[in-house]
Amino acid sequence: MPQNSEQQTQSGLVKKLVVLLVVSIVMVLTYTQFGDALTLQGLAQQETELLNFQQEHPVLVYGAAFLIYVIVTGLSLPGAAVLTLVYGWYFGLLRGFIIVSFSSTAGATLAFLLSRFLFRNAIQNKFGQQLAKFNESLEREGPFFLFTLRLIPAVPFFVINAVMGLTPIRTFTFWWVSQVGMLAGTLVYVYAGSSVPNLQTLADKGINAVFTPSQFTQIIVAFVLLGIFPLVVRFTMKLFKRSKAQPEVEGEFKT
Repeated sequence: MPQNSEQQTQSGLVKKLVVLLVVSIVMVLTYTQFGDALTLQGLAQQETELLNFQQEHPVLVYGAAFLIYVIVTGLSLPGAAVLTLVYGWYFGLLRGFIIVSFSSTAGATLAFLLSRFLFRNAIQNKFGQQLAKFNESLEREGPFFLFTLRLIPAVPFFVINAVMGLTPIRTFTFWWVSQVGMLAGTLVYVYAGSSVPNLQTLADKGINAVFTPSQFTQIIVAFVLLGIFPLVVRFTMKLFKRSKAQPEVEGEFKT
């Protein structure tokens, strides 16, 4: 039995190393081959070709756009914000919003699953005792915590995916909370992209072509408050339940 267990451990380690190697190769090849093409300046130089290609191959364009976004976010490559702006310009507000919303969540879930498969067991085995209370708390508060993180732009997208993959949160919970939590940010960026006349304007000004710095700051603050609100409500309800239960306990002692 111990020998079989050791063989299974070695087999699992080999599988993880193979997956890590494949992911690393894909990341390097994708970034080196297409990194420059995914910049706003690079895309702006191909604006006419992109518009013509969309008219000639509409179905292919939608499928390719979805797949590209999943790959970029799933492998934690730089360029997701740029793609969101570009998709808004390229597809318009409604279609761009739908594509980015579902592809970003799919990519985030892929990154989440990769992190869980590659690193979770090692982290839990090494720090299991220290993380026990944190894991218990996260099982209860996980959706609220994740929702808050999704609305705080200061927390990098790929960091959330990787860290949550190390926790006991369920994959379906991660998916639907991410889907809902990223809606507001996705809408803002897609709207910004859809509001500019051409890619060169996006390349020159980015999201500032639509929002002034002060307006963008106000939007970020609104996101943070929106994300914190569920946690505040939950904390308030807990305090209320405790304060309500305390008189009952005191009453029992008196009798």
